[in-house]
Amino acid sequence: MKLIIQIPCFNEAQQLPQTLADLPREVDGFERVEWLVIDDGSTDETIAVARSHGVDHLVRLTNNKGLAAGFQAGIDTALKLGADVIVNTDADNQYYGPDIAKLVRPIVEGHADMVVGDREVGDIEHFSPMKKALQRLGSWVVRQASSTSVPDTTSGFRAYNREAAIGILVVSKFTYTLETIIQAGKLLVAIEHVPIRTNPKTRESRLFPSMGAYVRRNALSIFRIYAQYEPLRIFWSLALLMGLVSVGVWIRFGVSYVEGNGKGHVQSLILGAVLFIAAVVLWALGVIGDLLAAQRVMTQRTFERVRRIELQLGVEPSHYEPGTAGATSAQERSAAPLVGPTEAGEQPGHEVVRL
Repeated sequence: MKLIIQIPCFNEAQQLPQTLADLPREVDGFERVEWLVIDDGSTDETIAVARSHGVDHLVRLTNNKGLAAGFQAGIDTALKLGADVIVNTDADNQYYGPDIAKLVRPIVEGHADMVVGDREVGDIEHFSPMKKALQRLGSWVVRQASSTSVPDTTSGFRAYNREAAIGILVVSKFTYTLETIIQAGKLLVAIEHVPIRTNPKTRESRLFPSMGAYVRRNALSIFRIYAQYEPLRIFWSLALLMGLVSVGVWIRFGVSYVEGNGKGHVQSLILGAVLFIAAVVLWALGVIGDLLAAQRVMTQRTFERVRRIELQLGVEPSHYEPGTAGATSAQERSAAPLVGPTEAGEQPGHEVVRL
């Protein structure tokens, strides 16, 4: 079996050497362990540093497209390079590299399709109380939307087997962490989480220039993703709330009218009507969102079929460059299994197709 460790990077020339130094070259259950760096339009020496430190594969995006796009490009490339299991980690050396063996173990043993590393956020010293609270709140919302039990949904330290990776489709332009968990939960992917260690903080996050930006972006991402996957729940709940408020306003007008003071509270009648119309609009948005969610499922299945066809035809990965350690030949990639692990790690219920 082959394990590919992918690292999305943007101007990480200084941090990348330490990150690579922590990554394993041998992991139990795998004959080959290879490294893949996705350069997201860096303007520094990230590519040169990656080559000089023995990275096997490179994806060089033409401009900075964002973390989610880099992650998706890495998944696509790793699949086309014949990976049986894909591990994603960050270039800032946040995660403890040797814990990759712990991360992939549930997949190797056939217990999971996807494993998320739990940083145990409450114990991270450099996280502020506000950030810890937001992490817990965001993770709780994602768990409700995905019907999973992942405690650290924003962790980027995660592993996918080939079958789970084929179905990944990230549409968010900001982050992949929340969306992929909700998507996996909806697709009934077997998800587990394991406690992992983190390294001391080396620099400030580039995704969030300030705590205010962190709150805004995460809140918007959570709402957007939740609305995409649970439109009936969110819009009908808002519609019910708005409808109850409108009824309360009307009751106030009714009481005043019975007491003979209706003319003085006509504004309550108008406000109630406006709120009721808003409730009807929210109800309609829920119905439309539910129809779009069904369409999204069909699009997801179409995307998965297209990806399987590309793998079968041996389509080359986009923006790919071989690393200094030597790239897998096209012939070797075409001989890789299209679905599921190799014979040593086949899991029940997974169709295995080979050329």
